[in-house]
Amino acid sequence: MIGNGVFLLPALLAPYGTYSLLGWLCAGLGTLFIAFTLGGLARMMPRLGGPYAYSRAAFGDTTGYLVGWGHWVSYVTATSAGAVAFTGYLAFFIQPLSDNPLLSGLTAVSIIWLITLVNLRGVRDVGVVQLATTIVKLLPLLLVALGGFLIGDITAVEARNPEQLSMPAMIATLVMITMWAYVGIENVTIPADDVIEPRKTIPRALIVGALSATVVYVLATSGAMALVPADVLAASTYPFADAASVLVGASGAALVSAGALVSIAGALNGNVLATAQLSRAIAKDDLFPTVFEPLNISGVPASGLIVSSLLATVLIGMNYTRGLVAAFELLILVSTLATLLPYAVSALAAIALRRAPGTGEIEATEGPATVVALIALLFSLFAIAGSGWDVALYGLGLLLLGLPVRYLSRSRS
Repeated sequence: MIGNGVFLLPALLAPYGTYSLLGWLCAGLGTLFIAFTLGGLARMMPRLGGPYAYSRAAFGDTTGYLVGWGHWVSYVTATSAGAVAFTGYLAFFIQPLSDNPLLSGLTAVSIIWLITLVNLRGVRDVGVVQLATTIVKLLPLLLVALGGFLIGDITAVEARNPEQLSMPAMIATLVMITMWAYVGIENVTIPADDVIEPRKTIPRALIVGALSATVVYVLATSGAMALVPADVLAASTYPFADAASVLVGASGAALVSAGALVSIAGALNGNVLATAQLSRAIAKDDLFPTVFEPLNISGVPASGLIVSSLLATVLIGMNYTRGLVAAFELLILVSTLATLLPYAVSALAAIALRRAPGTGEIEATEGPATVVALIALLFSLFAIAGSGWDVALYGLGLLLLGLPVRYLSRSRS
């Protein structure tokens, strides 16, 4: 789950100084409860679709559709944000990308379609790309984390509240920003049909992913803040490369930028496929148009991939004039908001559902699982409160676009 999320976030968190570490810790703890909740649901119902499937089983087609649409919107937006993050680090090597919004927008769109072509070749090729990027993605983060503690001075970084918010409101804002690095943890629950022993594999992957990611995120962000002044960090489109340049000079910064590009590409690769798999799962239940359902000769939902990438392209076209960092911030907040809603409904589903062992029946959840799901629900609502009105309205507009799709799907049925 470590991908494009962390590589630009130091720029957004720099104005908060060490308060940003509170955001990481709170987001990591909340994500752990979400992981436990989704893991429990995966044991009950290892079905294609993840949170959409759980919500539909608990509350019916309408709720399932709304969750599925919101989740799909979050994935499409995440694809746009990931392409922007990739372009930001590519600007280390091609400087005009930092200053030319049109060029950076076209580059981001090109990245989306290159990744889409990789996915059209099939799940096996996607898996090879994911394996190749797993190790490479950690190297720049661990380098900056280690260098920050050896050479930098994290104690010299101030804790700042730039908007003079109350402490709960500021933490909610920080959680909303840092949650971007965690959203996507549910990706492992969506292709349940393709996972070996999903009842064991999926819960284990969720929990290990949440714990390990939190450790890496806190250490890497602390290292970057310890090495780079806050004003420089806040304006950077490649913050970890700037941190590496303090440690090992321009050549080291180039290596870190290259590692970041590989990591972001790997995360984009998985996200594009998960987007198409989710829309196919909903289409199979007659809640999305039939165009999302068929598989091509490589066994992937080609039409779903193409439609999703087209919409991601439109989102970049609507935001490229903001500049890379500002466009990235808006896109990640909208994507996170649209993901937290399915998390919240999944937590409600976990409270409402439990499969009776050996019977396949659904029964009420009791005991510790209910408490865990309730905490996951409250955390999701707390994070949503930190989104702000602009993001909330933007996200609401994208969600409302799902109404005509629902009408067309019902007409088909």
